[in-house]
Amino acid sequence: MAKKLYIGNLPYETNQERLKEVFSEAGSVETASVITDKFSGRSRGFGFVEMATDEDAQKAIDMFNEKEVDGRKLIVNEAKPMTPRENN
Repeated sequence: MAKKLYIGNLPYETNQERLKEVFSEAGSVETASVITDKFSGRSRGFGFVEMATDEDAQKAIDMFNEKEVDGRKLIVNEAKPMTPRENN
């Protein structure tokens, strides 16, 4: 079953293709997405990668957490489930 990873401290130039390319070194990537600001379209510096298996996900965490990629030290861990926000 696929496991979703949170990727923090991404260089602002990183796009989805680059994110997928990097994490493909650890295993099969199902999806890769860089979160962007809805007004400017600029990267917010984090994203998510969905790895095909739990083993690939753990390998990606081991390979890339606190490792420098494109000049920035990444933060990689298992993504937490989204919690609903209150509308104020």
